[in-house]
Amino acid sequence: MHTSYLAMPELFAQLGLENSNLAIARFIQLHYLPPQTPIVNAPFWSSSQRRFLDECLQQDSDWCELVDQLDSRLRRH
Repeated sequence: MHTSYLAMPELFAQLGLENSNLAIARFIQLHYLPPQTPIVNAPFWSSSQRRFLDECLQQDSDWCELVDQLDSRLRRH
């Protein structure tokens, strides 16, 4: 069992994205996920990012809750 706390900056780092709080806020501001689009099908992911997100969700990994949070934040409009 994973005992350390994972936060959004760690998820962004895993995705190979800038992971400062400002960069995360900017990413969320610039990207939108339509209501019926699963997060793994968003057009702004690379194939490796999409694969990582899909594996997180399919395996109910330690990252799953953060992926769900990101999903929710990307649907803010």
